Amino acid sequence: MSSPTGPAPGLPVRMPRPRQPGRHRRPEPAAAPVGAPPLVLAVPGTPEPTTRGLAEEILSIARSELPGIDARIGYVDAEGDSGGYPSLESVLAHAAAQRAARAREAEASGSAEDAADSWDRWPTAITVPLLAGPDNALLRRIRQSVMNSGSVTELTDTLGPHPLLAEALHVRLSEAGLARADRARLFTVATAADGIILATVGGEEAVQAAGITGMLLSARLAVPVLAAALDEEGAVARAAEQLRGSGSRQLALAPCLIGPEVAEGLAAEAAREISCAAAEPLGAYPAIGKLALAKYASVLGITPQPSPQGVPGR
Repeated sequence: MSSPTGPAPGLPVRMPRPRQPGRHRRPEPAAAPVGAPPLVLAVPGTPEPTTRGLAEEILSIARSELPGIDARIGYVDAEGDSGGYPSLESVLAHAAAQRAARAREAEASGSAEDAADSWDRWPTAITVPLLAGPDNALLRRIRQSVMNSGSVTELTDTLGPHPLLAEALHVRLSEAGLARADRARLFTVATAADGIILATVGGEEAVQAAGITGMLLSARLAVPVLAAALDEEGAVARAAEQLRGSGSRQLALAPCLIGPEVAEGLAAEAAREISCAAAEPLGAYPAIGKLALAKYASVLGITPQPSPQGVPGR
């Protein structure tokens, strides 16, 4: 089971790749600084094994990019630590207690100056929302958990919009046979969509953010892309009507969502209502872990060594 102090035992952990010999070997990735605060992934949705596995895979990607990082999961909609799904509030409170205990130990050992330098220059924790775009209702709950925890926590922005999300959407569409996989080779797919609806949740602000990612996706695929909110009645149907009115005949719905933040089956149901195929949510595509780490690293002022291109997605 998961705990505030780390991943659940028995779950797979992505390990750093061994360093290759030779002049053209990849540089060793930067390690997490000594005394750096934990990265706490704020995971929305119903706490369940599928959600936990997704979050653990995303943090495994982050650990492989920044060895030594202390990465934890806090569930936005959990209560306390019951059932092995620690709430975000309890994870942050635990991190604050650990920081205070270590500072006291350092002071007792006569290294108070070093303790102040190690423990006071950064926040208690850095919380990264597991959201592809802004969702004000969810973000309010996350902020409330931060305040209730009593910890000095830095809350980062959501993961998108970002070019890596457009890449992930492209991959998910190609996996579903709805887009060519490789623009350079001009590989065509008989079922490729000529119009894409980028589905999101979180209201108008989320739609605007998804629209930016949609522009990047449109440039990759050379087809029109419109963003629409799954949680706004009729929004997906209106987007489909607009695309069909402009000449698109084979539509596809691409969830600009990680997965846990939306009710299971909602995107598929919306696709059925407008008679089109749908790709899978972004899930644990490697770019999601890298974006979460990038948010964390920007607070610390460090730059993790980027991994090689072409890492397969989950």
